[in-house]
Amino acid sequence: MSKKTSPQGALFVRLPAAAVDKLDRAAEALGMRKKDLVAGLVSKYVDPDSESGRSALGSLSTHKLAGGHGAALQGSYSFQPFEAAEVLNAAQAGQFLQIDEATVIELAEAGELPGRKLAGAWRFSRSALVAWLSVPRKK
Repeated sequence: MSKKTSPQGALFVRLPAAAVDKLDRAAEALGMRKKDLVAGLVSKYVDPDSESGRSALGSLSTHKLAGGHGAALQGSYSFQPFEAAEVLNAAQAGQFLQIDEATVIELAEAGELPGRKLAGAWRFSRSALVAWLSVPRKK
């Protein structure tokens, strides 16, 4: 006789260390898996379908999500502006042009790619590379 299982979903959360410790100790003392313990607690104590259930749950939260009931849950991310370097080395120029570094050096040494050799290393201006790309190649 096979055991029937219900569909499962994944939940990944970060909990305060004290709560993690408490959950670990409870699971060990009861001989249960933490996921079964959490699922049982949610089934028994979480009632998002009634006003009193939502109110009781809301009182537990220390961080409220914007939008309220029925709003889509959203995370947040902080963007840092990226300032592209104006002067590139051969590897960066290769990434910019989407070719390998050896080809960049070969083209630069042949005088086909605008660049300067400084202290034994090639340097390229981003704007000069863009201008070079915009001029049709002579055959």
